[in-house]
Formats: sequence, C-alpha cells, structure tokens
Amino acid sequence: MKIAIVGGTGSFGRALAQRLRVLGRDVAIGSREADRAQQLAAVYGVEGGANEDVVRDADLVILSTRSNAALATARALADGIGDTPVLSVAADLVFESGSVYPGRLGHALAEEIAQVVRAPVCAGLQTLAAAHLAAPEPPDEDVFICGDDAAAKSMVLELAARFVAGRAIDAGPLANARALEGMTAVLLNVNRAFGVQAGIRVTNLPD
Repeated sequence: MKIAIVGGTGSFGRALAQRLRVLGRDVAIGSREADRAQQLAAVYGVEGGANEDVVRDADLVILSTRSNAALATARALADGIGDTPVLSVAADLVFESGSVYPGRLGHALAEEIAQVVRAPVCAGLQTLAAAHLAAPEPPDEDVFICGDDAAAKSMVLELAARFVAGRAIDAGPLANARALEGMTAVLLNVNRAFGVQAGIRVTNLPD
C-alpha cells in the first residue's frame, strides 16, 4: 500500500513519514514545493514531490496540512485524489487569551473536506501528538478514527493501530470528527496546564 502524505514537511507529516518508514510502508511526502519535499524525503529514505504528483498513484492520502490550508488543498487536489481514500488529521483551533478553543461549531473540518472531494474521507489521530508518533517506541495511548465508508475506515484503522501501543478505535460516522477535532483543543489546554503532552487511553474495552 502506498501512502501519500500531503503537507508532509510539517511537524505531523514528518512524524508520520518516520513512523511509516519504520513500519516498512511505501511512503511519498508531498509539499507545495517539490524541492522541499524531495530534500526531506531523501533524509527519510522515501519518495518526495509536489502534492499533486504524490497523490496520483497512492492507495491512501493523508491530509496533513495546517488546518487553515486543509480545505483549499483538498479542493485543489480533488481531481488527482479521485476515489482514493483520504484521512484528515487536522483540527481547526482558535488560540485566545491563553486558552485553546475549537475553531468550528456544529460541523467538522473533515466534513467540509468530504464535500469537496469525491473520495471517501475518514478523520482521526487528532489526539496523537507528533512527538509521540515520532518517538522510538509507540506511545501507550489509543487513537480514534471515524468515517462513513466502511472499507476506507477499516483500512485506516488497521494502519493507525500500528502507531500506538494501545488501540485504534472505531469512533463511528464522519460527523463524530466534530468531537475528535474538538478533543485536540481539550488536550492542548491540558498540556498547557500540566506542562505535558497528554494522550488518551480508553478503559474497559474487551480484549
């Protein structure tokens, strides 16, 4: 399976590329600037190129741009993505008066992305810090994936389960991305209060 990371030169994109390379996956890092992506890809031993090029032969596209660029990027790449499943990992946030708030009310960024591409869209990993993803050992936490397309969600869940020592948990339909994206704001406030990088572990799940 080939995985294209759109916006792969950002902190979370770099962490994804490192982890996927360790897992032996076929990875392509994309950027608006092909040279920048190629330089970083050479460091990690993966493919690199312009966003519009790396998505064309991918089996999964991970949209890892900044949240304020995610929707425009998805719209621009829609034709190249085609029917290839998309994983949105972004969360729209507002930083104000020393606190962090969800940037959208009543809907999720992932839902808006699903309206501009014809591919099935999943959302997830919003509670996983880039530093934890890039660490030598998988973090002792769970991650959440939601989406409306069963096949796409199953593929993403299988992949996400390799990122953590805990579980990749099916969080239901894509509309639940509203809660997942909002949870990023919750964790960032916790991080500020306690000086940590918090993660989430769900208790009382069956083996």
